[in-house]
Amino acid sequence: MIKAVIFDMDGLMIDTERLLVKYWLEAAHYYGYPMKREHILGIRSLAAKHAIPKLQAEIGDDFDYYKVRMLRLKLMNEHIEQYGVDEKPGLGELLDYLKEHQYLTAVATATDPERTQRYLGSLDRLRYFDQIVCASMVENGKPAPDIYIEAAARLQVPPAECMALEDSPNGILSAFRAGMKPVFVPDLTGPDEDTRKLLYGCVDHLSKVIELLEE
Repeated sequence: MIKAVIFDMDGLMIDTERLLVKYWLEAAHYYGYPMKREHILGIRSLAAKHAIPKLQAEIGDDFDYYKVRMLRLKLMNEHIEQYGVDEKPGLGELLDYLKEHQYLTAVATATDPERTQRYLGSLDRLRYFDQIVCASMVENGKPAPDIYIEAAARLQVPPAECMALEDSPNGILSAFRAGMKPVFVPDLTGPDEDTRKLLYGCVDHLSKVIELLEE
């Protein structure tokens, strides 16, 4: 029996993954690094300690993750300050359903607390969540299970009774390792073959999560 639903944020609830790709590329190219779209897709939701060696192996030993990331953040923040953020289709319908049916809810995101609060606050969605857990609040970020284990503990619900919604393989792996029921909601890419083996479900729209809960 599922008692709680835990949400990733970027690419799952808000349409920011496209911005991440755009501004990672822009920042990396500014510093002369030959970063490509597939490099960024591979580090979605990935903790820095895993992303750094992965990118250095793929792009070059001299790739300065933090320097590029700092410029990426600056460019992306400027974009969001001007245009705001958009939520993904079906989010409101799903959140209203969960509230009406008294499911517990949490956010489990790699994004820092300040930006998480700002993004969800700008969409008036903070009030729908019982807990918010960011990667900075746990020892190990995704794909380690720490963030999902922490979210379940804060909700006081066993991980096996939690559904986790994700749009990236790293996030799905994190939720699976925590013992949750991972559901993939594709954003920039669909689940690969290895990810599919870990899934409780895969839906192409957030509102269709309701159908999984009612099965």
